Amino acid sequence: MQKRFIPILILAVMVLLAAQGPLWGQDNRSKWLKGTEGKPIDIVSDRLDAYREKDLVQFTGNVVATQGERVIKSDTLHLYFKKKAEGKGAAAGDAAKAGDIDRIVAKGNVRITEKERIVTGDQAVYNNDEQRIVVTGNPVMREGNNVVTGDRVVVLLNENRGVVEGATGKRVTATIYPDESKRKKNKE
Repeated sequence: MQKRFIPILILAVMVLLAAQGPLWGQDNRSKWLKGTEGKPIDIVSDRLDAYREKDLVQFTGNVVATQGERVIKSDTLHLYFKKKAEGKGAAAGDAAKAGDIDRIVAKGNVRITEKERIVTGDQAVYNNDEQRIVVTGNPVMREGNNVVTGDRVVVLLNENRGVVEGATGKRVTATIYPDESKRKKNKE
């Protein structure tokens, strides 16, 4: 049993070292963690599984990913990396992108926090190429006492804006405390 475990452990370490650039926030194309460039991403979980053939690293059990002031907590976190360019028809730029983060999927009791901002839901999907985060499964956005809920929350990072969508029969709701917004501006 122990002889089987050592090669699996070595493979997991090799995958993490091969993907060190994207995992440690050194990839300039990954703007999701804007304002935290150069800071490491620390991920803690009960278990790590690395699948080289799938370009996937899976963290399971009480996952906490931290970079700067941003924290993502979830039951599982999957890091999908871009496939390596193959064949003669592959563009030269595609080879440079191999190993970059393609998408991140957090599932189960998802909680994303940054300072006073908190977004919760059942699932969050970050797409690197589109620079978009989609939170589904009873998503709730909070900042202080202000609360916005809907069927789906979409954060468009390049545009520095978000969209909360309702579903058929379920409308978007917002509870805003104007006095709290004034106090926040006065602090700045």
